Amino acid sequence: MSPLLLVLVGVAGGLGAVCRYGLDALIRARFPGRTFPWSTAVINVSGSLLLGLVVGIALGSAVLSSAAADQPGWAVVAGTGFLGGYTTFSTASVEAVQLVRERRWGWAAASAAGVLVTGTAAAAAGLWLGASLV
Repeated sequence: MSPLLLVLVGVAGGLGAVCRYGLDALIRARFPGRTFPWSTAVINVSGSLLLGLVVGIALGSAVLSSAAADQPGWAVVAGTGFLGGYTTFSTASVEAVQLVRERRWGWAAASAAGVLVTGTAAAAAGLWLGASLV
């Protein structure tokens, strides 16, 4: 990895975190007093879709250029950097545990399983879409 790529991943990660924070604040302001962690769910599912799209495009273009072992730098910056900073698995985990601690079992199960299932489906859709674009 080149020093420039490392810096670009770091900058992109910071930008992704800022976008996550802004979207979280926007959703919380729009839907106050929520009983379900909607902002985290929206962020993680949309991030999964976008990461699937990035990987699908990167793999498709890598196969076309016969360099499948090398990830393009843009995909590393976008995927690892921006989307790594944007998505927040740890927050989703903590919010699910908080729901358990509050004995809101149904919301906890919906949060934990729902984000995992919809995130995985979104990533699959993004992969499919990304691969079909190349």
